[in-house]
Amino acid sequence: MQPQELLPHDGSALYQPGFFTSVDSERMFRSIMDETPWEARHIILFGKEVPQPRLACWYGDLAYSYSGITLDPRPMTPTLLEIKQRCEEVTSTQFNSVLVNLYRDGQDSMGLHADDEPELGSEPVIASVSFGAERNFRLRHRLTKELQQVSLASGSLLVMSGLSQACWMHDIPKTKKFVEPRINLTFRYINSL
Repeated sequence: MQPQELLPHDGSALYQPGFFTSVDSERMFRSIMDETPWEARHIILFGKEVPQPRLACWYGDLAYSYSGITLDPRPMTPTLLEIKQRCEEVTSTQFNSVLVNLYRDGQDSMGLHADDEPELGSEPVIASVSFGAERNFRLRHRLTKELQQVSLASGSLLVMSGLSQACWMHDIPKTKKFVEPRINLTFRYINSL
């Protein structure tokens, strides 16, 4: 299936469902779920320390800081390296880190944000892979407030690039519907500053 462009202007967000087969997706979901030392962290939001509404783990070469926390890297597992290689092949981009998030149910979420930290560079390529339950992913333009959204399927790949982080913000909203767990991997290249 051909990738679908989600953004009408100011960057690119190419969505490709079925990037991994259902068999590979199930295998990778189980492997990541079992191998990951999940962490519950607190972040600084509007000057207050609050628990992150999801579990996470950071893998890669360098530490990464956002929202008042610094994540120390762990070495990537064979499963993560396999997924990284596939993402590098299709994006023609090198990645040296991945943030792994576990959304346990519909109340776990990701607030509106952009991956625009200085160590990512001015126009970072972010490769986002989803396994498990489908969740709604929204992109909102910073100036026009245009809203684009897609339901991220298990085994899908979403590649954000160009001006996408400078001009758009994205989130995974909470839902009252019952949803099974979802794992999301966001591969990126961290520059040492």
